[in-house]
Amino acid sequence: MTPYRLLVDYEAVRFMESLKRSDQAVVRARLTHLRDDPRRFSDYQEPDSTGRPVDIHIVGKYAIKYWEDHADRQVKILEIHLADRPAL
Repeated sequence: MTPYRLLVDYEAVRFMESLKRSDQAVVRARLTHLRDDPRRFSDYQEPDSTGRPVDIHIVGKYAIKYWEDHADRQVKILEIHLADRPAL
């Protein structure tokens, strides 16, 4: 199966840049896994402001919030933040 295209919000990139290199590697590896099979990693869902289900995946101490655009074969990374704190 062809992997999805991975699109990452700029603020999520900035958050990743603030992490230790070892944590960056963990998050980056999981983003690659999400690109390859986004449905496999959803830990739970919550609706966005339009009611569309958004997936949340916990990897280590981080939460990755994303949605799968199946029609366009894209995984859109909306937020990355500490899992025990809400995004700013």
